[in-house]
Amino acid sequence: MVARNIARHLDTAFHDRPKGWRPLLYCWRGGMRSGSFVTWMRLVGWDAQQLQGGYKAWRAHVIARIAALAPSLPLRVLCGPTGSAKTRVLQALGALGEQVLDLEALAAHRGSVLGALPGMEQPSQKAFETQLAAAMKGFDLTRTIWVEAESRRIGRISLPDALLERLRVSPVVQIDATPDARLAYLLRDYAWLGDDPQRLADKLGLLKGMLANETLAQWQDWAMERNLPPLFAALMTQHYDPLYARSQGRHFEKLSGGRRVGTDDLSEAGIEALARRIAAG
Repeated sequence: MVARNIARHLDTAFHDRPKGWRPLLYCWRGGMRSGSFVTWMRLVGWDAQQLQGGYKAWRAHVIARIAALAPSLPLRVLCGPTGSAKTRVLQALGALGEQVLDLEALAAHRGSVLGALPGMEQPSQKAFETQLAAAMKGFDLTRTIWVEAESRRIGRISLPDALLERLRVSPVVQIDATPDARLAYLLRDYAWLGDDPQRLADKLGLLKGMLANETLAQWQDWAMERNLPPLFAALMTQHYDPLYARSQGRHFEKLSGGRRVGTDDLSEAGIEALARRIAAG
């Protein structure tokens, strides 16, 4: 049975691999299953290698690396209420050559009730942590690493405790954007939410119990009508801003004394200019 299984894989999944292919194989503990497969692959002519200790050892390595690296990361945390374009500023900083840790990109989620990305599934917790460990390993610890303020959870992904603790004690840069600039940005950046009114209304239904029933009903009506300007304005002032005021002040120790950068322009050009100001210190 084992021989038939190996032959099936060689004849299907691996039949078109080049002569110089160097696969890395593993099973749970790095024992006989992966060892047997490595032997057959080498007989075929590939330079196959076995992951010592298997996936169990790899997971332990990933967890240990995150715990060891996180406390030494020279983070600067971008804060600001919803609509402050923190993610886009982070990307603009990266384009300027700054080091960035984009947790929402790794988690494939934007971290709010409406944060699911269209057409994208979130990775598993284990896959997220593997990508996170790889990103952290690649940083130059003598240079600033920019990161966006996050709560413990990004969608269904949980941030490791060591990284969360580092975020909460790191220096902060607060983006102070005007309400008009924030609303204009949200209407541009989240315009796709109007493409599926029922899905948007259902997502808003997750706020039941946090809002008056009349308020929630009005918001869902706006969603079904694709009337995003009043919906986003209400979400901003009545839900996200109070939530931000409660959570950021409680979780980020250096928020009150952090640097503040104001703007009334969150167009693409305005975001690039904002990133340059932030990077310049």
